[in-house]
Amino acid sequence: MNDLPTRSGARSPERSRRQQARLVVGLVLSGLGVVFALLNLDEVGVNWIIGTWDTPLIVVIAVSVLVGAGLGFLVGRQRRPD
Repeated sequence: MNDLPTRSGARSPERSRRQQARLVVGLVLSGLGVVFALLNLDEVGVNWIIGTWDTPLIVVIAVSVLVGAGLGFLVGRQRRPD
């Protein structure tokens, strides 16, 4: 149950399985997001910050995903001790 690095720098197998599971879940969710976006190609009126115009829904979904991923990355980062 010790997932701290050993002297050789390797981590325990439990830790790598957890990372592999997270990778698989991330890939599945990403694939579902891509399929969802590709099924929504209609034009919609969007009130952007600088104006309002018709935009394909796939663009709105992609922008939302990128903003969400960026915010999640920034919030999820942990500071390393000095």
